[in-house]
Amino acid sequence: MPKITLMGAGSFFTSGLFCDIMQIPGIDGGTIGLVDIDKRRLALSAGVVKLVSEKLGLDKNWTVEASTDRRKVLPGTDYLINCIEVSGVETVRRDYRIPKEYGVDQCIGDTTGPGGLMKALRTIPVWLDILRDAEDLCPDALLMNYTNPMSMMSFATVRSTQMQYVGLCHSVQGTSNELAHYAGVPYRQMKWRCAGINHMSWFTTLEHKDRDLYQVLNRKLDRRAQLDGKPLYEHDPVRFDLMRHFGYFVSESSGHMSEYVPYYRKRDELLDKYCRGGYSGGRGFYSREWPKWRKLYDKNRRNMLAGKGEPSLARGHEFASYIIEAHLKDEPTVVHASVENRNLIDNLPTEGVVEVEVMVNKTGYHPCKFGPLPPQVAALCAANMAHFELGVKSILNQDRDAAVQSMMLDPLTAAVCSPAEIARMFDRLVRAQKDYLPAYITRNTKRI
Repeated sequence: MPKITLMGAGSFFTSGLFCDIMQIPGIDGGTIGLVDIDKRRLALSAGVVKLVSEKLGLDKNWTVEASTDRRKVLPGTDYLINCIEVSGVETVRRDYRIPKEYGVDQCIGDTTGPGGLMKALRTIPVWLDILRDAEDLCPDALLMNYTNPMSMMSFATVRSTQMQYVGLCHSVQGTSNELAHYAGVPYRQMKWRCAGINHMSWFTTLEHKDRDLYQVLNRKLDRRAQLDGKPLYEHDPVRFDLMRHFGYFVSESSGHMSEYVPYYRKRDELLDKYCRGGYSGGRGFYSREWPKWRKLYDKNRRNMLAGKGEPSLARGHEFASYIIEAHLKDEPTVVHASVENRNLIDNLPTEGVVEVEVMVNKTGYHPCKFGPLPPQVAALCAANMAHFELGVKSILNQDRDAAVQSMMLDPLTAAVCSPAEIARMFDRLVRAQKDYLPAYITRNTKRI
């Protein structure tokens, strides 16, 4: 019987992931390992996981181990899922406010740009410590990462361990469903192919019964078609604009996507024209809302344990349970995941991390070759990959200058600031977060 261990058990993913796992057909039970450094949130999550197992009538099948000491839980782990958040509550507003003073306005700011880099500098050293313990205590476990910044976390992982690894997101499966809705076709009849990097994967094939759905979408935009009570364009302004100019639809929300390119967030008039509220591009959206969501998750868990709410028992679309099912039962499945390129996408850096189809069977992960991306979208991906690679190499090599230069390579930041301004911004971010960063970053370096 399998043991599945989750690092960062206070995550909002926890109850949903284990609800999915416990409903794998034919699985007879196993052990759920939960690790979190926050005792209070660990207890809440353990209580909700037990409640889910009771509601499913499976509480006799599953044992829950919970501890703040990961070395007590890791032994015997077959599947290690990472959902850690390092110092997020203390730093998320600083990640937004300081860059904003330099004209860099972020919507989410946790996977790219100044906010994404700072999160990487806080998070990756902790993750590397976890990996060393995993190599010691459960070296054959399959690794699955949900923690952002996904591309940088994944690059650090494949450079630091031989354990089998994938980085998991829900943007590809979510966007493919959205595209079927936008085009007005049944999802299961739609033919599509998608690859790139996390949050910037491109639907290079989009068809329904031999019809090119890009032609359908462009005609709808031309005639200002309505969908669900508002113009189709207004559902995804940035992504539709990119589709019009670059030819393909991208996998992440308009708000997130607006941070990966230099076009939409560098002047107020562009923000007003292309960005909307919330995940459609709201200014500082994540920095305001994430601390509230965290409190709400905990409140909902307390209410469920007090009998004032019910956990969802539907099996969701996150890939983790389907990976475990395919591996345990040797019933191959395909997921989209972040892995080392190794010539999977011919015109992206071969040592970088890309998001492609990955076949899973009893022997583990088998990334699938995609071939070349259209050159214009490959160039957009490659610009971000340079930013990600240098940020991770800063951590692996303890090189402060590489971190500053990584921020200088971020496409949005470079569109707004000079190198000297970016260096000053970086130093201010470091001073504001010095208690949460590795020592090599907090050492002062003289700058021009």
